[in-house]
Amino acid sequence: MRVLFVTSEVFPLIKTGGLADVSGSLPTALQNLGVDIRILMPGYPAVLDKLSDLQEIASLDNLPVIHHATLMMGTIEDTQVKVMVIKSAQLYERDGGPYSDANGLEWLDNPLRFGTLSKVAAILSGPRSPLADWRPEIVHCNDWQTGLTPAYMKLLEQSQAKSMISLHNMAFQGCYAASWLPTLALPSTHFTQEGFEYHGQLSFLKAGIFYADAITTVSPSYAKEIQTAEFGFGLEGLLSRRGHEIKGILNGIETDEWNPETDQYLIANYSANKLAGKKLVKSALQERLGLKIDADAPLLGVVSRLTHQKGLDMLVPIMQSLINTGCQLALLGGGESELENAFRHLAINNLGSVSVTIGYNEPLSHQIMAGCDMFIMPSRFEPCGLNQLYGLAYGTPPIVNATGGLADSVIDTNIITFKNKTANGFVMSEASPASLLSCIRQALNIFNNDANAWRQIQKNGMLQNLSWDKSALEYLAEYEKLMQ
Repeated sequence: MRVLFVTSEVFPLIKTGGLADVSGSLPTALQNLGVDIRILMPGYPAVLDKLSDLQEIASLDNLPVIHHATLMMGTIEDTQVKVMVIKSAQLYERDGGPYSDANGLEWLDNPLRFGTLSKVAAILSGPRSPLADWRPEIVHCNDWQTGLTPAYMKLLEQSQAKSMISLHNMAFQGCYAASWLPTLALPSTHFTQEGFEYHGQLSFLKAGIFYADAITTVSPSYAKEIQTAEFGFGLEGLLSRRGHEIKGILNGIETDEWNPETDQYLIANYSANKLAGKKLVKSALQERLGLKIDADAPLLGVVSRLTHQKGLDMLVPIMQSLINTGCQLALLGGGESELENAFRHLAINNLGSVSVTIGYNEPLSHQIMAGCDMFIMPSRFEPCGLNQLYGLAYGTPPIVNATGGLADSVIDTNIITFKNKTANGFVMSEASPASLLSCIRQALNIFNNDANAWRQIQKNGMLQNLSWDKSALEYLAEYEKLMQ
């Protein structure tokens, strides 16, 4: 089966968020199942630098505005997955990130940059493809940046391939002025409610949802949530209409990268049956962060963007009372300045008990995940989430809100779940500071008073299969269904 996997970012080539992790891991897992898969992405400088055996394979013509670009192909060294990149200095080779400049301002020509990505994907799947030896049967699109692909395939390229769009986060939709239609060579006859028009704007994501042959989301719960006004961000009506077709598949994690038995960033490795190393990691983490070295002090971990979505504003008003009862906090992240300052303030007033690192640091993220006793993730919405899965893998029970992928992966500890050995964390009853405090206190009660029960909860999480293997089989089944 030939699959073209279209995305705007791929780890380890370039990453701004979870989309890159999925785009790096899922194609690898599918390739291991025998799928002939190629990734298509923009030729950012970092991507051109990191791919091995990069060479030109075709010339791309009749593109919007730029007219011509070069299609190159290389491989990701560790996985040998093939990556096709659109090389266009005009569109992609510039300082800054994939979506914004060095000052964080969105590139004004993003509709053209990602419209071109979508157009090229459609061309490669149709009769005009410059590739004589490889044409996909499935085109797998991801989020708004590739949303125009199914529209181009159906309306302009007469593609025989089937299209699928995976929704990673409905909050980002790629909505732009209608004046982009002629530039992107989109037929104005489809700029309607039954097309890609959204409140007078062109919506990349709506185009993907409307024209794709199949829709997936990154967790079963999120597949249901996006059909409601609370989580659908204005597209819940269209999603409800296609609701019976939407398949939710929970993400996996990269177990080569995130494994406490082999993690290179840890002072000691450990496993579900040999947990002693976790105590050494905790002690080293406390020392590194200037926290009081105390094996018995419950150490709470946070690795997150500091935004309203992630719900960490709920931790701020309750943290002092937790510190007063002996808890410590290790936080790594960045985002809204108000939240950054609130956590900095907590650190200044609680030296030895609170460490706050603003920014991102890969080794430290692993050390927090492994060295902490519990992981705090009270997101207001979370399509899938990966950090709670890392927490499970590292024996750091997650404390989460019951939403999206958090609800699908974290099983609350109660008498029934503890008895049947499925309990692996703690789930809030609602998104509020009071509920978060109650949930943390429930965890602390077991942590402080019943070491055997705590070890059992840790083991329940660590012994789960959290790899991409299971998820990849589900995607393969969806591809096969489309082919039929």
